[in-house]
Amino acid sequence: MTVRETRPRVPRRTSLSTRSARRARRAAIRTASPHYRWIALSNTTLGVLMASINASILLIALPDIFRGIGVNPLEPGNTSLMLWLIMGYMVVTAVLVVSFGRLGDIYGRVRMYNAGFAVFTVFSILLAATWMQGTPAALWMIVMRILQGVGGAMLFANSNAIITDAFPVAQRGLALGLNQVAGIAGSFIGLIIGGLLGPIDWRLVFLVSVPVGVIGTVWAYISLHDTGVRRRARVDWWGNVTFAVGLVAVLVGITYGIQPYGGHTMGWTNPAVLAALGGGILVLIVFGVIETRVAEPMFHLSLFRIRAFTAGNLASLLSSLGRGGLMFVLIIWLQGIWLPQHGFDFASTPLWAGIYMLPLTVGFLLAGPVSGWLSDRFGARTFATGGMLLAAASFVWLLLLPVDFSYPPFAAALLLNGIGMGVFAAPNRAGIMNSLPPGVRGVGAGMSTVFQNAAMVLSIGIFFSLMITGLARSLPQTLSAGLIAHGVPAAAAAKVAALPPVSVLFASLLGYNPVQTLLGPDVLGRLPASSAAYLTGRGFFPSLISQPFADGLTVAFAFAIIACLVAAFASALRGGKYAYDEPVSQMGSGMR
Repeated sequence: MTVRETRPRVPRRTSLSTRSARRARRAAIRTASPHYRWIALSNTTLGVLMASINASILLIALPDIFRGIGVNPLEPGNTSLMLWLIMGYMVVTAVLVVSFGRLGDIYGRVRMYNAGFAVFTVFSILLAATWMQGTPAALWMIVMRILQGVGGAMLFANSNAIITDAFPVAQRGLALGLNQVAGIAGSFIGLIIGGLLGPIDWRLVFLVSVPVGVIGTVWAYISLHDTGVRRRARVDWWGNVTFAVGLVAVLVGITYGIQPYGGHTMGWTNPAVLAALGGGILVLIVFGVIETRVAEPMFHLSLFRIRAFTAGNLASLLSSLGRGGLMFVLIIWLQGIWLPQHGFDFASTPLWAGIYMLPLTVGFLLAGPVSGWLSDRFGARTFATGGMLLAAASFVWLLLLPVDFSYPPFAAALLLNGIGMGVFAAPNRAGIMNSLPPGVRGVGAGMSTVFQNAAMVLSIGIFFSLMITGLARSLPQTLSAGLIAHGVPAAAAAKVAALPPVSVLFASLLGYNPVQTLLGPDVLGRLPASSAAYLTGRGFFPSLISQPFADGLTVAFAFAIIACLVAAFASALRGGKYAYDEPVSQMGSGMR
């Protein structure tokens, strides 16, 4: 009899452990390759570009979307629907980005980033699949838009940390610069894409992200691997809750503050707005106290001991305040005044406004990568400071232009603004990320993105408030007198003049013919054909709004100039060229 030798069975647990170890070794080999860092940069830049395009793509496409679902956004009761469809995405990305950055530090940045791509894609599909009509459709889209913002927050929170982990210090400025350029340029590119796709079919505005999302999700799952330090820690639930509640309350207060209330042109005296702002600030103060007492805080306040981190984020906050509302002001300026005065029909002004703002994007795309590369050699301070000074100069240039400007000087001012913002953005983000210890790069990137995204919402509130204040002083009287002079009954003229200036701004922003929209066919049908044609033509409304708009424009650009100058001062305080190169435990040191 022969005895068959049997091989001892390996326990399944050991086998799984062995396979995991092999996968880890293969991932380590791939990530050690010089090519991996460029794969990581390409994928994360694609994700950030997609997420940022979707932050602005609705600005131009909103008229087509609301017509598609049968809602008039200019009716008083629908103003909040329009604002939440625009700003809900921005609000949720600002609120959640720190939490997802923290979770990325704990569970893996690539894992959170991959989930963000998938979540974003799913809710892009659900937005395009809207089957309802009227207000229910608008509410459905707002909810889906907010949930789409959850995916966007995952992408924003972890992309910079993945790049910082993958690239050596000597190349981070270029890499982060390209990523940052894609993020900010996407907000301008979204205007053009929305203007092109919206008139064809409003669903394409959301579907355009789906192929990119599917490809990015699969590509990220196959190619990206965590290379940074992962810190096991407890989730700071109280910090997450208080931060979310406080920031949401403040941003909601700002959103409703620019809407009319009672007999006022804006809602800053609305008790609900005051309660939201005051309560939100109070909850954020409580959040700050919590973060100093928990062992594993969500918001590492100790990071503010790092001078580069603090100065860079202050500069980023102020530059976003100056830049965020600029896009709205320029769109209104072009769509409501300049383009109609130069022969463009109101229905075509949204697309052409995006095209005429291309010098802003071109300047940004030219300056961003170059300044990021140069900051690797010479440090961030000179470029970030100089960029903000250039941006301030461009706002002075825009301030000096007449409302009915010649396009070449306007384009040159936009180009200078784009160059200034591009020179600032990449070195500033590289300086912030280089200053962070490896184990907290996710939460640090999230904190930085919070300042930037929250400032965008705050900037919209500030710029709209300044513009509405300028319009409210003279627009009602000017509008009423101009309408009566061309045959509109006094009662109808008084009714139109009593409408809040925000309705006029939104009409211009959305590419509607404001007078035709506000008067309606009943009034216009009773006027002589020549009078009706003049009132709804390209000359009456632009000439009517020019001077009131110029008053608001002066105040808005003056605010932007001050914000950029303070940002330049903050950038100058960041210190010289340095990078964190000490163990994670030495959080406050390690600068050279």
